[in-house]
Parts: sequence; structure tokens; C-alpha cells
Amino acid sequence: MARDVLITGLGAVSALGVGKDDLWNALVEGSSGLRSLQRVDPSGLPCRVAGQAVDFSVRDFLPKSYRKATKVMARDIELAVAAASLAVKDAGLTTRADETDTTSMRGNRLGCQIGAGLIAAETEEMSRALAASTDPDGSFSLERWGTETAPDGRVGSGGMNHLPPLWLLKYLPNMLACHVTILHGAEGPSNTITCAEASALLSLGESTRVIQRDDADACFSGGAESKLNYMGLLRMDLAGRLAHNTEPEDGTRVLMPYAENSGGVLGEAGAVLLVEERTHAQKRGVTPYARIAGFGAAQTAGCPLPTGVWEPDEPQIERGLVDAIESALRDAGLDPADMDAIVPMGLGVPVCDRRERMALHAVFGSRLSSIPLITLAPNVGNCSAGQGGLMTAAAALAIRHQTIPARIQRGAPAAGLDAGAAPARRAHLRHVLVCTTALGGQNAALVLSAP
Repeated sequence: MARDVLITGLGAVSALGVGKDDLWNALVEGSSGLRSLQRVDPSGLPCRVAGQAVDFSVRDFLPKSYRKATKVMARDIELAVAAASLAVKDAGLTTRADETDTTSMRGNRLGCQIGAGLIAAETEEMSRALAASTDPDGSFSLERWGTETAPDGRVGSGGMNHLPPLWLLKYLPNMLACHVTILHGAEGPSNTITCAEASALLSLGESTRVIQRDDADACFSGGAESKLNYMGLLRMDLAGRLAHNTEPEDGTRVLMPYAENSGGVLGEAGAVLLVEERTHAQKRGVTPYARIAGFGAAQTAGCPLPTGVWEPDEPQIERGLVDAIESALRDAGLDPADMDAIVPMGLGVPVCDRRERMALHAVFGSRLSSIPLITLAPNVGNCSAGQGGLMTAAAALAIRHQTIPARIQRGAPAAGLDAGAAPARRAHLRHVLVCTTALGGQNAALVLSAP
């Protein structure tokens, strides 16, 4: 008999606030966190708006005994740690982070699968090392970067020697899950998935399978990432994923899902959910948000390098997304006609939106125009590895409240989609599809059902 997997805890940190209530209230009100970029000086960047997470201190989510570890926490790690702590509290679990003599469950039955991205080194740290790695003419020297003794005879003056001793521990993608497992005593199966925007949904799918095969009773799952740094912003611009707006303005007038005159905007977020086996949750007396009824994943065949110019003259269907959605539906034992709402990517990047729209139409046909879409990108931007976690949290909350949140849309979305501006409204939500594509061609889909 298959083990049912429920979502019992939600943790979110994004441009909409800290915690599930801030997320849901902002979505219902139709609020956006896309504002003038503050984390770095945007003056030389092509896109100057972003979905920056509200001010928060990761120290507020740590026991006193662990606060020294913040020295080796990059922004991505801080987002994941805060979101995981919020999820634990929301689920009513007691873990090692509470520093009490009792915990809610055995550590070897608590797993952790968290999606992560390529963490960019902090500019100040790299700048110090770079300054010590230049030749007299100012050009970068690999010899000066990696040599213990510089050409002028100074020992230890190479560029790498100017990096902090534990520098690498701040930037390894698996450090998100590492800190979460250490903090909460999660000694069950653990993994890190780095598949861009699909990372969080793939992690949730893996957590579901871990619990279904009885290797754990509960798992931390989701994703976190911040690309609001020079390296992340420039990479995404080179990949053709960013709007070019040199004047700070309301980001909702830049990012307009499924509208041809739209452009992409980046955000940052940590979204970690607590997924749990049904009987285990019932014994604790917790009220679940939703059941993970189905999961599917697929790769788009022949996906070229993300240069931003790979779209052919005739738009191609995102076949991998079709396969992922159909796989999730089969896993759930449901048909396309059973879906009451869809939470798609809707990144506002025309080339991506066209392929996604064609894939959705291939699965749902003419009925697609009558299925409400819940689009988060105008609220938070593209949060990369954190996006799927926020989308799943929004879907779970929509099922809990039986409400479609408000939808922000400043443009004219393509025909055949229920994606225009709309206020929050009540709805009968039995099954909600969450689906993501990714920069590297990965695709994932989850079907959430009423618990």
C-alpha cells in the first residue's frame, strides 16, 4: 500500500515577506515586491528592478550555540535556513534546533532534499583576491592568483591567500541542506538538486519518493537561491532572461506573463516545506495543507546552450514539460479535466512563455482557457531554485483557503489563457497542478490534492 505524503509545514522568505502569512496575504491582496534593486549598485546593469527579500536576520532563526556559523553562510544559505526553521515551526515539530531534551521524531527518519543554484562569491571577498592577482600592467595573472610565493618574493601574497580560510564553505550548493540537517538533526536521506528553476519541484518529488519507499517519515524539501549579485544578474542577462529597463520603476510594468512586450525580472527566495507521511502526521494531530498526489519529471531533448538566441524561427513546444505534466497526472491517477487550477512559471520572458503556453495547450487543449492560472512572477520575480518552492506553497495555501489569489497583469496575455488581471476569488479546488521548466531544459510537475 502506497504511503500518502502530505504537506504539513510551510516556510517562505521572499520579496513579499517572512513566513506563510506574509506570502498568502500579499498574494490575495495582489501586492508585488518588485522594486528598485538595492542589494547591489544597479547603475551599470541593464535591469534595475528585482524582487529582493525583505530585511531579515538569519540569527533570529538560529539557536545561540549555532550563530557563529553565520560567518560561513552565503545569502542562499541564509534564505534556506530561515525558511526551514519557519517550516518546522509551522508543522509543530520539535527538533534539535530547539535545544531541548525531547524531539518530535527520530533523526534517522527525517530527511532533507533542497534545491540550490550556483552561489556567487561576494564581490568584496573576490575583489581583495583579484587585486592581489594582477600584473604590474593591471592584467589578471593566473600565476599571481595561485602561487604561494609571488614573483616579487613575498610569501603568501598570491590572490587565493586573500580569501577567508573557510571561503569555500560559504559557496558550495550542498551547504544549504548541510546547515539545515545539522541544525535540526535530520539524519535521514539527504540530497541537493541543482537544476535551475526546476530544482525545488525536483527536490519535492525526491522527498515524496523517499517517504513513499519508507526511508523517512518526513523531509525538508524545496529550494533557495539569490541571483541578486553582479555575477547572477550578468549571467541571466547573457542568457536572455532579463528585461532592459534602465530607469527604476514598478516591476509589474516590466514583467507581464504571456505578454509579448514583457521582460524578465530576477528575485530571491527561500521556500522550504515540511512533507510528511500521513499516519505520522495524524499521530501528531497536525492539519495538513495538501497531499502530494503525483510527481513527474522530464528533460527537453536537444535543449541548446542557454545563450538566449536558441529559439528557432517557429516556436517549438516544450516537449519535456508535456511529458512531466502527463507523468504527474498518471502518478496521481487523474486526467487533465480534473485540474482546478495551474501554477505555471509565467516568467514574462516571451521565448520561455511561448514554449510553456504551447506545452500547456498540448496537455489541456481548449479547456486551458477556462483553468485559472496562479502566476507568482509579477509578485516575486524569477527566484530560480527557490521559485518552485514558493509556487508549491502558494498552491497548498490556495487549497487550504479554497481561494484563487489575485493576479497581477499589466499587459495583454496571449489568447487562450486565463492569465489576465483578476482579484482574489473563492474557488472549489480539489486538484492543483504546479509545473516548472528550467534554463537547462529540466522540467518538473507536481499534482497537489485536498488532503
